Amino acid sequence: LSDLGNLVLSNGDDAGSSLWESFHHPSNAFIETMEISTDVKKGRKVEIKSWKSHDDPSDGNFSFGIEPFNIPEFVIWNNNQLYFRSGPWNGNMFIGLILPTVAFSWFSVVADNRQQTFFIGYEDSNHSMLTYCELDSQGKFSERRWDAEKGNWIKSYSIYHTDCDVYGKCGEFGMCNSKKRPICSCLKGFKPRNAEEWSRGNWSSGCFRTTPLQCQRDNNNGSGAGQGDDGFLEMKMTNVPAFPDRSSIVDGECKDQCLKNCSCVAYAYDAGIGCMMWSGDLIDVKESSSGVDLYIRLPASELDKGKSSKVIVITTVIAGIVVITISALFLRRRMLKHKGRNKKRKHIKFCSENIGENSIGVKLQQLPLFNFEELASATNNFNHAKMLGQGGFGPVYRGTLDDGKEIAVKRLSKSSVQGLEEFMNEVVVISKLQHRNLVRLLGCCVEGEEKMLAYEYMPNKSLDAFLFG
Repeated sequence: LSDLGNLVLSNGDDAGSSLWESFHHPSNAFIETMEISTDVKKGRKVEIKSWKSHDDPSDGNFSFGIEPFNIPEFVIWNNNQLYFRSGPWNGNMFIGLILPTVAFSWFSVVADNRQQTFFIGYEDSNHSMLTYCELDSQGKFSERRWDAEKGNWIKSYSIYHTDCDVYGKCGEFGMCNSKKRPICSCLKGFKPRNAEEWSRGNWSSGCFRTTPLQCQRDNNNGSGAGQGDDGFLEMKMTNVPAFPDRSSIVDGECKDQCLKNCSCVAYAYDAGIGCMMWSGDLIDVKESSSGVDLYIRLPASELDKGKSSKVIVITTVIAGIVVITISALFLRRRMLKHKGRNKKRKHIKFCSENIGENSIGVKLQQLPLFNFEELASATNNFNHAKMLGQGGFGPVYRGTLDDGKEIAVKRLSKSSVQGLEEFMNEVVVISKLQHRNLVRLLGCCVEGEEKMLAYEYMPNKSLDAFLFG
């Protein structure tokens, strides 16, 4: 047993080669002194194997290893079926693999393309903490750390987060987004291959292109391959599809290179990898916060649909905003009018309730009703300088309404012996006696304890001033 944790069976010679090593035949655990590797020339692989169950250590259905493909990725297999993929290695990280902030380790890949050997290892960022990675019987690859207080291994995180992490969940040309319901949708320009299965939540049949690419139609018509009228739809922050072809050309040339090849259906660019291009079906496309921008090839007619739809949407939204704004202004104006009327009706109803529903009450309802703020403003808050006189009812003030009309406001004094009944009697009597030689009652105000009458203002005083001096 070496200090690295490797159990080695040797033939007894110090210089002899080992007959068997546990690091070459690991079980379900991956520690930082190990390396998972693939030697393409020798056909040799070192993989992590899951247990059959949590208490049965014999080999289960899942295995974890590194696959070179065209660009190295680490994958999880379910028997012989691809179950999970990390995304391509760009020299610094796996594109699309989201490691949470609680992770205590990170992965690294060493690739020798000439010798066709590939190694993946991981390093613990916190050397004072004991950690290891484990592939469980359900195919979840998790990091575990030792909790000294609990005396047990605690799961820190898992690279398997949602159903979208399952390889090919939405089939060919399908897009997976775990935040939407349903999680699968077809890429723009594509439709479900089996609509009935999709409606049941089975998306494995994928999607098909509704309109052929222009370059395909040109080839079928015998006009030769060319750029045609195809274009590209940009999809932000995407976990790139499986099995890309790699090219070392610079970013600006990716689009032109893809357009020259009619079999190229998409491209993407990463600074650590270069251009990535796809021909054939796009599988395992999903939104990712650590992904790259993906460009899907579409005929110009499909791209124009998007533009015209966007114009229609923008026009509709602007028209809607204008209509709503105008309607809101009219509604507000109408509500303000009704509010003023309702205030008056509220006071009129109060007066008529106190005198009963009769012909006098009906006539009374024709009188304008003032609110307290209006009369207070008209008399400068019942300023003493505005006072015209005082009687048994209370003081009388001179006031000016907002429209410039002058009025005389009789305000019932709190010390007055007259009450609501006398007040209402005066309102009823004066409202019945309308004559050109008599002072005219313009309205009344009843709010809480305040009771006021508004008369027309007589600048030449009343008749008794001339008769009796």
